[in-house]
Amino acid sequence: MASEQTVHMNGGQGDTSYARNSSLQNAEQNRMRPLIEEAIADLLSASASMPRSMVVADLGCSSGPNALALVSIAVDAIRGQCFRSRQPPLEVCVFLNDLPDNDFNMVMKSLVAFQQGHRSVVTGVIPGSFYGRLFTTGSLHLACSANSLHWLSEAPEELRRNKIPAYDIDEHVRRGRRRVVIGAYARQFRKDFKLFLELRAKELVAGGRLVVSLAGRRSEEPAAEFTHAWESVVLILSEMASKGVINKAKFDTFYVPIYGPSDEELREIIQAEGSFSIREMQVNEPTSNVESTLISPNKMASLLRAGFEPIIVQHFGSSAEIMDEFVRTAERRWSRQGSLEEELAGNPRVILVVSLKKKI
Repeated sequence: MASEQTVHMNGGQGDTSYARNSSLQNAEQNRMRPLIEEAIADLLSASASMPRSMVVADLGCSSGPNALALVSIAVDAIRGQCFRSRQPPLEVCVFLNDLPDNDFNMVMKSLVAFQQGHRSVVTGVIPGSFYGRLFTTGSLHLACSANSLHWLSEAPEELRRNKIPAYDIDEHVRRGRRRVVIGAYARQFRKDFKLFLELRAKELVAGGRLVVSLAGRRSEEPAAEFTHAWESVVLILSEMASKGVINKAKFDTFYVPIYGPSDEELREIIQAEGSFSIREMQVNEPTSNVESTLISPNKMASLLRAGFEPIIVQHFGSSAEIMDEFVRTAERRWSRQGSLEEELAGNPRVILVVSLKKKI
């Protein structure tokens, strides 16, 4: 089940859309601002003379208001650097990338509005997986990615081949297989992230910059099977399978391609791959003021539905009743006072943010 065939957020602007349920992700994008601004300042100061143009890309842009957040920060930073240096504005080419099933209709409308306010900016979309080549050699100055790289290119093939469920309903069996499942996901992440770095190193100019964020965990915390969002999804689906709402055999073959690495895992992969130097790495708690607004059963269920409905529907069937029951099950599960907060605390996560520079 290759993720590039299945993974996209809910499109449109309705109540269940990603556009209406992505405030947490937007808050994390805003926290990347200082690193993007530093990367732009470094790129422009490193040149003997001010370049005439720059190329910036967001990899895994999704849709809705978040699609333009990172490139907007970069364009504003370029404008600010030119103003402070008393240089004419640079021509900037902005590319937005995501998988082909992304809601690019909404993205294109956003780009039109963006261009109207940024006359010196040329824009385009690049559909495709960021685990493949997207740009010509040495053509990118800055590539960004937020809330995307914990998605793998595919679920671990060794689990699928050996018919090992990612999350067994039987707790005793699940605990016995925990090391096997975590190991398979960790190896897949290592393979994918190493490939991602190799590809971007080819596409970036000498000294080019890469700023990314993804869900993960602190190194001192034991590895869980998944990031928190995926853990909550399978707990809800396991209840539905136990009650016969969805087929248990199908549940046993449901693999979501997500892995949340530790900061040390990430650091070790970057250093082993060797194309980039680490300028800064942050381990951030999820934005507390945004999370506090999400701590309600209905809001949390809507957040999960916006992010996971496409992949759930593809596996279990396209009946709207499945997702309606998913939301009802989630709300019942968290109806007891404090139960949602307890579940969140039981599977702590952080946001890993790293700023890299391509070695010359």
